[in-house]
Amino acid sequence: MNISIRKPDTIGAIASTLCVIHCLLTPVLFAVQSYTAVHSDAAPIWWKNLDFIFISISFFAINRSTKNSSKKSIQYALWGCWGALLFLIINEKMEWLHLGELVTYAVALSLAVLHLYNLNYCQCDNEDCCSQELKD
Repeated sequence: MNISIRKPDTIGAIASTLCVIHCLLTPVLFAVQSYTAVHSDAAPIWWKNLDFIFISISFFAINRSTKNSSKKSIQYALWGCWGALLFLIINEKMEWLHLGELVTYAVALSLAVLHLYNLNYCQCDNEDCCSQELKD
């Protein structure tokens, strides 16, 4: 837990990357399952809801990251990507719009890249740094 307090961008980047891997492995899971089970369209419940775990981890990582970020534009971009990813996950479950999987992959990868960018270029060393630059 201590690493998540110190390096929330690292946790966020890992969660976003794992989310993409989860999305990429889902078709593989269905293909393997179709050879081994009678009901080939049923995925395990834990696998179907794994994306909600990733989005929850991302929420806390972004919340903490934006408190330590020196660039307001990166804060908005992180929250924007998170909101878009949440919408895409809910849309996939509710089937409101038919959107390609590439959209979800792109948003999740963008979120990971933003976390890495924020980690490397937008960190404040103390509280004065963040409060001073955000006022500008």
